[in-house]
Amino acid sequence: MTSLSLFSSLPERVNIVEVGPRDGLQNESLSISAQDKVDFVNQLSQVGCKHIEAASFVSPKWVPQMASSDEVMRKIQRQEGIVYSALTPNVKGFEAAIAANADQVAIFAAASESFSQKNINCSIAQSIQRFEPILESAIAKGIKVRAYVSCVLGCPYDGEIAADDVVEVAKTLIDMGCYEVSLGDTIGVGTPLKTAKLIEACLQYIPASKLAGHFHDTYGQALANVLTALTMGINTFDSSVAGLGGCPYAKGASGNLASEDLVYMLHKMNIKTGIDLNRLIRVGHNISGLLQRKNASKVGLALNT
Repeated sequence: MTSLSLFSSLPERVNIVEVGPRDGLQNESLSISAQDKVDFVNQLSQVGCKHIEAASFVSPKWVPQMASSDEVMRKIQRQEGIVYSALTPNVKGFEAAIAANADQVAIFAAASESFSQKNINCSIAQSIQRFEPILESAIAKGIKVRAYVSCVLGCPYDGEIAADDVVEVAKTLIDMGCYEVSLGDTIGVGTPLKTAKLIEACLQYIPASKLAGHFHDTYGQALANVLTALTMGINTFDSSVAGLGGCPYAKGASGNLASEDLVYMLHKMNIKTGIDLNRLIRVGHNISGLLQRKNASKVGLALNT
């Protein structure tokens, strides 16, 4: 075995799901106007992003930063070839997202019972039952549904999470009709070895083409975990420009993997993303200034011109 054999099967292209306008903004202390959100999504549309999670149709009581999702989805300047999706926790949210012309919707479950109870006030089984009518309606309307599974590598309440528990939830969601499951390291405690073991367990039941990675960078492990997943056949990853956001229910979660850092690594490995890094960096600085927060992207800071 040569020293480079580990990288012999890397993909030529990686799909990036930009979650800054949703998972990013929802955990920022400062809310911005609906027009600022529209401008943010439009800027991301112009840098080469092909899938932008633009909104979340959740109760504004629980996530006030997403209160203007309907207006945002209606006002953005849609570009051909870009998917504009929305998070929908229930049928009401799904119907609102479809009325606002969301191209796709996403649902979310947890691999931890405690996290599920504290996050959405129900068990894992109950949360999945809530998704059944969404999937039935989506399939009937020809709308694709993506799924997130939270706490796949650790939980702030339950600690270690068994890989079998993650597999059970992920496989159930795929069997219900989700086209892809994004494995979320919600509090960023994953390491390459833990990531490899989890993906290995998932691949016994779910093809790599139906799996994605969503790694938070709390302990600086996100890019290492992405690289591990890449070598195992995963080629779709979620990231957030400027490292915005995280999970508001997970104490200590510092934020998502910065899109700029992910794109830089991939491009330097000759893996295509279709994203213009320099323009993406400018978007990251613009939104960071608007939110009055430090840009959390190391690449964004290093290459700021």
